[in-house]
Amino acid sequence: MGKDPKKPRGKMSSYAYFVQTCREEHKKKHPDASVNFSEFSKKCSERWKTMSAKEKAKFEELAKQDKVRYEREMKNYVPPKGEKKKRTKDPNAPKRPPSAFFIFCADHRPKIKSENPGLSIGDIAKKLGEMWNSTSAEDKQPYEKKAAKLKEKYDKDIAAYRGKGKPAPATATKAKKKDDDEDDDDEEDEDDEEDEEEDDDDE
Repeated sequence: MGKDPKKPRGKMSSYAYFVQTCREEHKKKHPDASVNFSEFSKKCSERWKTMSAKEKAKFEELAKQDKVRYEREMKNYVPPKGEKKKRTKDPNAPKRPPSAFFIFCADHRPKIKSENPGLSIGDIAKKLGEMWNSTSAEDKQPYEKKAAKLKEKYDKDIAAYRGKGKPAPATATKAKKKDDDEDDDDEEDEDDEEDEEEDDDDE
């Protein structure tokens, strides 16, 4: 599906404004020269790193104004039929639980990293995959049990999260919910670690 021409132009960052200014300066100085984009980007990046906060301030101000413009235009923008507005992910939504394989990876990745310091993320993931495939069903059980437990917790959490819009029937439920929340806190730390592992594997 083609891009909607009526859709507001995306907002620009302070760095994007800086690069734009650099390009304009370069065009004035060398109107006929063609720009080697990767070389040019590298120079811009190096120059940006050495700039003071005061020098960056004007670009940051431009970015701030553009953000206001973008948000204002997006409020009035109606996407064409068939195209949904991109749903922003709610940071409070429960996190998807890791699979048995990801829990296995979390356990074994540090050992593989220390034994093979030169391995890339992709090679480590490949090695973990091979190890998992050669693990017996019996040895996989603890990981599968833990994954099932986390999945069960996630299902409860997502049901509670989706039902948050409804009023609670009584204060007793609230008190129970508080106790549950306290219990959940311990497990959430584990979930966070495992989510990090998932991110690693996605790379």
